[in-house]
Amino acid sequence: MESKAHRVDGDSRDRTNEENERADVVDDTKKEREKAGGGGDEGKEEEMPLMALNHVSRLCRSVKDSIEFYRKVLGFVLIERPRAFDFDGAWLFNYGVGIHLVQSHDEDRLSPECRPLDPMDNHISFQCEDVGAVEHKLSEMGIKYMKRTVNDDESGASVDQLFFTDPDGFMIEICNCENLTVVPAGSLGKIKLPFDRHNPPVELNKEEC
Repeated sequence: MESKAHRVDGDSRDRTNEENERADVVDDTKKEREKAGGGGDEGKEEEMPLMALNHVSRLCRSVKDSIEFYRKVLGFVLIERPRAFDFDGAWLFNYGVGIHLVQSHDEDRLSPECRPLDPMDNHISFQCEDVGAVEHKLSEMGIKYMKRTVNDDESGASVDQLFFTDPDGFMIEICNCENLTVVPAGSLGKIKLPFDRHNPPVELNKEEC
């Protein structure tokens, strides 16, 4: 006849085995959720493995004319392009970002050459440490531009902006926007700053400090 002590010990082992099995199921479920991108934390956004802006691509009427513009006006440097690309184009690089030019064979895909300057239109913007020097250069080269200053009453900072277009009507902005500190507008998201290039002033979230 089995003793009471033996029965209690057997019941204890059974409960332990059941608890271990449940723990294994929970662990497997967690691993599957993490593998699927859930990370195991409900409501937490998955952090993307992005580093920085690599390049801006432009369709152009004349690759040669666009190369001259980006070199002489903005100081970009022509660099080698992989020979695997079997279409007409060119790569330029400076300031940590590339400009990739692609020869267009369809006029309908290009912007109108005589397009009015509108700061609210699509554009790329370059941070500048001396907006006045760029304005002087644009005037010397006979390039039409628009200038404006935006005053931020809350911070007391002001931003100077110059707007002009490249040979194909794509708008470019030169600014000192870093007079304004980058402040996250919400609690979600984490700002990543590339360690190997220039960064704007950033106000970190409290939980990141």
